[in-house]
Amino acid sequence: PATFTAGPMTDDDFAALCADHPDLSFEMTAEGEIIIMAPAYSFTAARNAKICAALYNWAEKDGRGITFDSSAGFVLPNGARRSPDACWLLTSRFAPEDRKGFMHLCPDFVIELRSDTDRLKPLQRKLQEYLANGAQLGWLLDPETESVEIYRPDGHMERIAGTTRVEGEGPVAGFVLELARVWNPLGK
Repeated sequence: PATFTAGPMTDDDFAALCADHPDLSFEMTAEGEIIIMAPAYSFTAARNAKICAALYNWAEKDGRGITFDSSAGFVLPNGARRSPDACWLLTSRFAPEDRKGFMHLCPDFVIELRSDTDRLKPLQRKLQEYLANGAQLGWLLDPETESVEIYRPDGHMERIAGTTRVEGEGPVAGFVLELARVWNPLGK
C-alpha cells in the first residue's frame, strides 16, 4: 500500500477524503499516516465473505453483539482509523451517537485476512494495535500458509497451522470458523 502523511483530521474530513477517491480504501495510523489500499483481489473478497457470513450467522444466534465487514471504519482510542476485515462488538458498548459516523472505540473481536498483496509484518502490527486499544481477541488468517495467528490481551500470540477450524474464546466463545471454506471458497 502507498502512504502519505496528513495533518489532524476530523471524522468529516476523513470521510470526505474517502468519498473523493471511491475506488480506494483508506486507513490512518495514530501518527497521521494515511494508508492507501487498492480494492481486494476477487478471491480474497470471496474468502472474506465466507468469514463475515460465518461470524454474522454465529452473532445472530448468540444475540449479544453485532458483526461488521471490511467497509466499516473505527477510530481507535490511540487515534488510528482502522477497518478490520471482519469484527464483532458487544451491543452493550453502543452509545446513541454511534449510529452516525465512525465509532470511536475498538471492536471486541477482530479478524484480518492476509491477501496476496499484504505483507505479514504490517498486519501483525495492526493486530497488536487492536489489542493495545481494547480488543479482547484477534485473528490473523493467512491463506498462503493456511495458518492462523491468535492474539490475546496478555500479549501472547499463538500460531496454528494445519487445522481445519479455529474456535473463539473470550468475547466470542462458541464461535467456530471452518477454515476449509476460507482457504478455498469454491469448496472443491
